[in-house]
Order: sequence, then C-alpha cells, then structure tokens
Amino acid sequence: MKIRTLFVLFILLGHQWSVAQQTVSSGKLVEYPLFKSAIVAPRDVFVWLPSDYSPENRYDVVYMHDGQMLFDAASTWNKVEWGVDEVLGELLEEEKIRPCIVVGIANIAQSRYEDYFPQKALKYLPNGNIPENIHFNADNYLRFLVEEVKPFIDKEYSTNKGVEHTFVMGSSMGGLISLYAICEYPEIFGGAACLSTHLTMIISSTQPTKEQTDLWFSAFESYLADHLPKANSRLIYMDRGDATLDAFYPPYQDKLDKLMKEKGWAKPMWISKVFPGAAHIETDWMKRLEYPVKFLIGTER
Repeated sequence: MKIRTLFVLFILLGHQWSVAQQTVSSGKLVEYPLFKSAIVAPRDVFVWLPSDYSPENRYDVVYMHDGQMLFDAASTWNKVEWGVDEVLGELLEEEKIRPCIVVGIANIAQSRYEDYFPQKALKYLPNGNIPENIHFNADNYLRFLVEEVKPFIDKEYSTNKGVEHTFVMGSSMGGLISLYAICEYPEIFGGAACLSTHLTMIISSTQPTKEQTDLWFSAFESYLADHLPKANSRLIYMDRGDATLDAFYPPYQDKLDKLMKEKGWAKPMWISKVFPGAAHIETDWMKRLEYPVKFLIGTER
C-alpha cells in the first residue's frame, strides 16, 4: 500500500455524514442534538444508559469520541458501528464490568483532525513545519469535554464522579486525543483506551513522505516523554491491527511501546495488544471492544 492510499483512507475517515436518529438493541440512548458550548462549535452528544439504569445507583462513565459511530449502523456514514450497546449490554449482563454509562461526543467532519490532533505536540516540531492552514483545536476540545460535557453529565445522571471512575476511549485520531486527554487531565481521567491509534499523524492533503511522518511522530513521542502521567498511576490501553490503515502503524506503535516501558509502565496498568488481520474499521473495533472495556472497568481488576 502506498502513502497515497494511506491519505485517501484517512480522508474517508474524516468526512462522516451528519447524525440521524439512532436506535439501540440494549439499554437506552439519550440524544442531545447540537450540545451548546462556549468553547467549541456545537455538536451532538449521546448518552447510553444500561437497561437497569437507576438514579439510586452510581455509574462509572466512559467518554468516547466519534460518538455518531458507536450505536446504530443505519445512521453512520459507512453503515457500520462499534456496537457499544450490544457489547457493553452483554458484558453487564454477565457481570464482567462495573455498572457504567457511555457518553459519545460526535465529531464534526470538517474539523475532526483539528479537534483530535494532540495540539501541544506541535511545540516539539522544528520551526517551519507547522502548516498555517490548519487551526489546531484539541486543547479547546478537551476543555469542552472537561468543563462543559462532564459537569452536565454528572448533574443529569447518577455518576461516580471521581477520577477512578472516569475514562476516555477512541480509535484512530480518537486514539490520539484519548492519550492526549489523559496526559493533559490526569486528575479527571483515570484511564484511556486507544484503539488503532493514528500514530502516522498525517497532516495535509499533500502526499507525506516517510521523513515527514517520522518527524511528526517524533514530536508526539517527545511530548509524551514529557507529559505522560506518572508510571502506573492510571490505566492506559493500546492496540492495533495490521490491515488497511493499521498496516502503517507497527513501527510507530513499537516505538511508543518502547517509550512506555522506559517510563516504567507495565501490566496491569498498561497494555499494548496486536490483533492480526484486524483492519481500520468499526466492525473490527467492535470485535475487540470487550478488551479495552474490561481493562478499564472490569469486575476482576
């Protein structure tokens, strides 16, 4: 696969259709269309509640990016989904995870890259390598999540508010912003799950060279070296496949794994898994969703 193909795949990932009314096969889905914000552009927010949700009980909260892709394939741009309601509904019924709710924050297709790219990593790029036509906005996106969405969720729902009960999860660029979130707000998030993390960090419509890709990854690697939480103080799950876009990730994920080990991260607080044959698509993330979920909120932890 050529770098050109890599870029085409990434563009498809960034242009998703608008959200339609969604249905779930387990639990209840509450939709907040165009959730208003003083920090970022309005976007849809979805709250999934388990079938036995009761305000008399307390629930852990998993915040997930690309929220319109999580529950109902009929409303997604590519007609596939994560199957969050099916997977978590079954895990809860089998008592394999703690009681939880899921908050899905929809992306805005036109600004997905800007919202999810780890913004402070730009400071580690050599001068002249930051594109002037991209308005990086991840710091504001995380402020939106921490200062507006989380307080709303904690007010409206019966949540366990503490850091040990609050988690963030995403795939691809959503994996990047999840890892960035736990670095920027370790006092808020007790764990992050990063599936198929987009460590090639493609940046523009031009075909990037390997040297450019390496440069941008190195900037993020340097940021992480300086800003990762104290080793084993939080839960961090990472994984990748080896097909389609994920086929480009092994050398970068290997470097990230090396950094994590050098920083002292180890099981059971950090894990990095490989799923042979898995592609960069929601159906494959659905197939392995139980692993990050049990890693974060499993009853056997």
